[in-house]
Amino acid sequence: MLVPEQPFLDWILAVDPDPIETLTLEAVREDETVFLVPPEFADDVETTVKWVEARWRSFFELMLGEWFTDALWPKELTLAMFREWFTVRVHSMVWDLAADTPVLHEDWDEDTEDGADDGDDGDEAAEGDGDGPSPRVLH
Repeated sequence: MLVPEQPFLDWILAVDPDPIETLTLEAVREDETVFLVPPEFADDVETTVKWVEARWRSFFELMLGEWFTDALWPKELTLAMFREWFTVRVHSMVWDLAADTPVLHEDWDEDTEDGADDGDDGDEAAEGDGDGPSPRVLH
C-alpha cells in the first residue's frame, strides 16, 4: 500500500484550481491504493520496500496522476521526495474472497526477467527513467 503523507496533501491543495478547503489527510487516505508485488519480493518488509523504491518514479507518477494531469505535477521528482510524500505499508496476506471472479490485472513492461531493476540500490540508479517495471493494477 502507498499511504499519502502531509506533503502530498499540501501539493494537492497548492495546485488545485478549486481547492477543497476542508480536504484532510484522512480523507486523502480513505481509499488507499494497494499493489500486489511479485511473491519473490514479498518475503519481508525490507525486500518489498526495496522493490517499490526501485520503481519509485512509476509509483509516484501513478499517485500524482490519480489527482491531476502532469502539467500540475512538481517539475522535479526524486526518490527522497517520494519517501516524504508516501509511506510504503506492507501486508503479508491478501485474501481473495471472490474465487469465482478472476482477478484482472494490467502488466506493465519489465526490465529484467526477475522483475528487478538493473541498477544498484543508490538513489540515482533507483530513479530510473520511468520506463522500468511497474505495479500490477487490479480492477
